[in-house]
Amino acid sequence: MTPARTFNIVVLPGDGVGPEVALAAQRVLTCIGDIYGHRFEFSEHLIGGAAIDATGDPLPEQTRAACLASDAVLLGAVGGPQWDGGKRRPEEGLLAIRKTMGLYANLRPLQVSPVLAHRSPLKKEIVEGVDLIVFRELTGGVYFGERTRTATSASDLCSYTVEEIERVARAAFQAAAQRRGKVTSVDKANVMETSRLWREVVIRVHAQEYPQITLEHALVDSMAMHLIRKPRDYDVILTENMFGDILSDEISVLGGSIGLLPSASLGADGPGLFEPIHGSAPDIAGQDLANPVGMVLSAAMMLRHSFDLEDEAGSIEAAVAAVLASGAVTADLGGELGTVAATRAIVDAIRAIHWAAARHVPMHWA
Repeated sequence: MTPARTFNIVVLPGDGVGPEVALAAQRVLTCIGDIYGHRFEFSEHLIGGAAIDATGDPLPEQTRAACLASDAVLLGAVGGPQWDGGKRRPEEGLLAIRKTMGLYANLRPLQVSPVLAHRSPLKKEIVEGVDLIVFRELTGGVYFGERTRTATSASDLCSYTVEEIERVARAAFQAAAQRRGKVTSVDKANVMETSRLWREVVIRVHAQEYPQITLEHALVDSMAMHLIRKPRDYDVILTENMFGDILSDEISVLGGSIGLLPSASLGADGPGLFEPIHGSAPDIAGQDLANPVGMVLSAAMMLRHSFDLEDEAGSIEAAVAAVLASGAVTADLGGELGTVAATRAIVDAIRAIHWAAARHVPMHWA
């Protein structure tokens, strides 16, 4: 067992269902701390629309400083229709915190649970056994390029440097070496100059540093089709910021609900940021309807990637898998549990699995 440690975690509940799922993650982590002897100290700070309402700034300086001084950051969600058309948008806070923390690689894993494959909009035989991860470059591209706007035109500049491409490519190749050894790099090299640079740099990094990894290239439009037709063919998907944003949202529905998927945003050093990919879901906010699994699995990614607590991360993932297999799920998965009850089921499963392991008792889940 890993020696007991203390961790300073900044929690950014944000908007919509963000506060509900962020609380779920804290409850699960508190359970992990009790079992393994760790101490997780949580401090909440403002981001997004909540920060605009309180301070006029979607990322106040106090939040920036707290995140940079933390061991890791948990983010609920940002955004909502009430801030549409305003001078500042909640999403500015999300982009700014990524840039501030130097988080250049966004990891979005997808494993389709056999017990939930029937919930996918695709045929079970297409999605069953899917196990892939998207490596999305996070601080370059069109989202961070210069913007112009006149009464009759607008433009958004897409820009990438060799260094920006190299570092996320290395992260993807390193992950592939620990998985099935295959990287699919997605670009639009038949049209865009930034994509031509992207492909050239990825090819060079592969040839010079990771020749043992299988590398293939795909154009983003055809990749969108392939992910629906044959998602089991893919292992590690490497792509730029906007393409990764779109493709990872596309694959999120393969597992039956966008509420299941976690993500990790990592930099070269310093704290990482961990959040579900589902967004703020303002239509169900405050109603105890949000699926906490994506946020809870994001906390597991935090334990693994920021704190090197593999056993603890595995405990959360095993508990989530057991709960999903038991059918104790929220409405988006056809169940009847609310956010609080689903979180309690995960906590109970963590304790039950730990108890059984300590006594060498086999576990059986309905």
